[in-house]
Amino acid sequence: MQRTLKAGMTHKFKLVLFILLAAALLLAACGGAGQAGVSPAAGAVEGYLQALVAKDSAKLANQSCKDWESQATLEMDSFQAVTAALEGVACKETGKDGSITYVNCQGNIVATYNNEKQKLDLSPRTYKVVQEGGEWRVCGYK
Repeated sequence: MQRTLKAGMTHKFKLVLFILLAAALLLAACGGAGQAGVSPAAGAVEGYLQALVAKDSAKLANQSCKDWESQATLEMDSFQAVTAALEGVACKETGKDGSITYVNCQGNIVATYNNEKQKLDLSPRTYKVVQEGGEWRVCGYK
């Protein structure tokens, strides 16, 4: 009797564990921009900034509209001599104008050169984001 009870509890534990794991995977797959409440356009800007500081030209090109790719590459080149990281970045939509969605970000890019850190405030810049090829992509500044 005790053995049957113990086996039943083990089976229930495995079932509950499986359900929790499946739910976690489902939530991760549905995350979209990665954070609750972040619009796809704002998520595109965050992805652009991450690619920029990581100096990932392929990802940066993928996060940029076709007309902005060369400018994005120039922007990335300006970080080649420094170590760059994002600090406290949070982006949100601030408006629309036709097919353009405007996104503003709070936080900084921290650039380090010879152990000297310089913070570049992201808040003065408003990004223009458009849908191109079914994806949201950064296409310049306002």
